[in-house]
Amino acid sequence: MPIWSVHFDLLILPSLLLQLLLLLSPPLESGAQNDTEPIILEGKCLVVCDSTPSSEPAGSALGMSVRSGSGRVAFSASRQTNHEPTDMSNRTMIIYFDNILVNVGTHFDQESSVFVAPRRGVYSFNFHVVKAYNRQTIQVSLMVNGWPMISAFAGDQDVTREAATNAGLVILEKGDKAYLRLERGNLMGGWKYSTFSGFLVFPL
Repeated sequence: MPIWSVHFDLLILPSLLLQLLLLLSPPLESGAQNDTEPIILEGKCLVVCDSTPSSEPAGSALGMSVRSGSGRVAFSASRQTNHEPTDMSNRTMIIYFDNILVNVGTHFDQESSVFVAPRRGVYSFNFHVVKAYNRQTIQVSLMVNGWPMISAFAGDQDVTREAATNAGLVILEKGDKAYLRLERGNLMGGWKYSTFSGFLVFPL
């Protein structure tokens, strides 16, 4: 037998043994592929991805299910009657709103007309007030925990139905209270002209 033939057989023998071992060995199990890992997104949105969806998936053909959380916060309220400070027993001059338009999350209390922040975040507030009489000035302030944040004025003495409007972004902590306070004047609300609205822009 030629010497080169013996050397050739010795070289290919390990390769053949390796291929035989690979064919006889069982496939490796992948335990991580079938695990479902929940992912928490901003606004408490829970996303669960399944790499092995059922044959008849409910909702998504990719085996992904989305469960909406309680991250949405918004309110809007209006007045249906005139606001007369001299007839009010409320000495804090908080403006009450007797008509709830939107109250997602139920964080705006209609009885006290106070919004309580459910979590720390950036909130957007806006208000629109109309004075009921001419020859007077109205001033309304957005209060947070008793401190004025922004104010609005309307003081044209020759105009009866003059509006004062303002809006702004405020960082609130969980449990902070926001409301409107009438500093001076009277508000017209007989046609739902006076409104107060707010919503959570994003949590912090």
